Amino acid sequence: MFTANNTQILKTAPQTPRMNAYAERWVRTARSECTDNILVYDERHLRRILDHYATHYNTGRAHRSLDLHAPADDRNVIPLPSHHIRRQKVLGGLLNEYHSAA
Repeated sequence: MFTANNTQILKTAPQTPRMNAYAERWVRTARSECTDNILVYDERHLRRILDHYATHYNTGRAHRSLDLHAPADDRNVIPLPSHHIRRQKVLGGLLNEYHSAA
């Protein structure tokens, strides 16, 4: 399967157990927040779900290591407090994103 996609396989070095920590963390988070709660029909459905989740993960989900900002947030913009907050459902309501409403 990997050779069909021209994917290069890199083996983890014996003395570096944390070499793949970022990928393993993303897989764990995607499983616990997304795919463990959805019945997946086929590969096409799984790819669509993971595409939606990856978009949510990079644009709408707060990350502790980034001071509760999403990776795609602009660090130079300070959001003003809003009296109205709008909720946007992601993946059919499995996840929610909250934004300030004008």
